[in-house]
Amino acid sequence: MLQSIEFSLSKSVAMMIPNDQNINSMDLTHLDFAADKQRYLFLAKKDKTDFIYNTSALEGNAMTFPEVETLLEGITVGGHKLSDEQQILNQNRSVILLFSMLEENRFELDKQTVCALHAEVALEEALQWGVFRDGNVNIGGTEYLPPAPETLNAVFEAGIKAINKIKHPIMKALTYFLFGARTQLFYDGNKRVSRLMMNGILLSAGYPMLNIKAKDKLEFNTQMITFYDSGNYMEALEYLRDYYIEKNRHIKQLNSKPLAFNLTPKT
Repeated sequence: MLQSIEFSLSKSVAMMIPNDQNINSMDLTHLDFAADKQRYLFLAKKDKTDFIYNTSALEGNAMTFPEVETLLEGITVGGHKLSDEQQILNQNRSVILLFSMLEENRFELDKQTVCALHAEVALEEALQWGVFRDGNVNIGGTEYLPPAPETLNAVFEAGIKAINKIKHPIMKALTYFLFGARTQLFYDGNKRVSRLMMNGILLSAGYPMLNIKAKDKLEFNTQMITFYDSGNYMEALEYLRDYYIEKNRHIKQLNSKPLAFNLTPKT
């Protein structure tokens, strides 16, 4: 009986884990960004409000960019649910925490980091925050069922081990986003915290962040639903790789221009 349980656990873990060998064989021709941690962290901080707006809009938050900007300046915005405001403020705190981790060189691809970020992302929004879920969940629009709660530690450890074998930091980051979103480590906020972890990996390695735009919500959600059902990392990674290249193409034009750096995050 015990042997049967262990086999079932190992099988469920294996089904969740990305194949690092396949990912390392992907075409990386256009991922030729010159690594520059200081530059891209500066740019990420400059675009913080836009990132928060897009991230929240992808989750169905109805607040507009000017309203998000106003709220983050400390001014109350009327006409919205308190939960929408809470989500924006949570996202702001989580991004500031991520920037702090990066500036202090304490961002790590581990459970402690993802739980610390989730504690800000899902504060008073999820059933629990800052800890892996202790019950089963489902994802709307799919037949896929995320792993059982008792397997989450094993799935996470095996996933991180495989992801750390991915050679290119950009592909490592994109893979973590997919892994975190599909594993559903938490009751809520999984894509949001996985997006933060993804950008932590990118920025810590000196690469531009990925800001998935609200206007691309239908295309993005369609890709994610397909990925949840199929578990096909390669297909989803091709989409994210090409999206990353397209959205950051303009940044390469900045590389010849010096920037005045101020690493103090705006609140």
